[in-house]
Amino acid sequence: MKKLVFLTGAGMSAESGIPTFRDADGLWENYSIEEICTHDAWLRQPALLLDFYNMLRRKFMDCKPNEGHRLVAQLEERYDVQVITQNIDNLHEQAGSHKVLHLHGEMMKCRADGRDTGVHYPLDPKNPDIHMGDTDANGVQLRPHIVFFQEDVPNLEQAAYLVSEADILVVIGTSLNVYPAAGLLQYARKDIPVYLIDPKPISYPYRAFTQIQKGAGEGMKELIALL
Repeated sequence: MKKLVFLTGAGMSAESGIPTFRDADGLWENYSIEEICTHDAWLRQPALLLDFYNMLRRKFMDCKPNEGHRLVAQLEERYDVQVITQNIDNLHEQAGSHKVLHLHGEMMKCRADGRDTGVHYPLDPKNPDIHMGDTDANGVQLRPHIVFFQEDVPNLEQAAYLVSEADILVVIGTSLNVYPAAGLLQYARKDIPVYLIDPKPISYPYRAFTQIQKGAGEGMKELIALL
């Protein structure tokens, strides 16, 4: 069975009602990146970051998978499918994908502050907020299980390996401007087809690809026809 690897970004979840943060109406429109999604900001004003991600969690936790998510999951009937996502939602899992690697963490999980030891705690959907003073069993403050800017991406090496094993690579909903995730394409073997699904024209000088200039749902329909 051929290995089909998906690399998905914010555009994958846009049709589910989660706006991308780099567009004019994006998630960060009223905030500066330095204020609410850097490691320095967490050290400087953790309560503000907790409040922001509590708001984000409550706003988008009820979003549902779109057709693109469902079609990715359905391809498991024909391929060995691996999803690598930059998104912090769990919409791929909700749609039925069984192998999902999160590069930037998960919105509905938390962990102890400090180095990421791999111990993550699911948040209760009925009470998903994290507050100052909420600690693990060792008394360490809990924080969102999200990779902030200025922090290492723990799953990057595993993602690079998965891309190197792909027989087909599909990129959905990412501008290929955000590193280190954008650099993953360079780990793909030179002889495999690479498809990119995004409604906006994308330029990436380091690797040839076939672009399907559509959103996630319609783009996945066209991809399946091509495959």
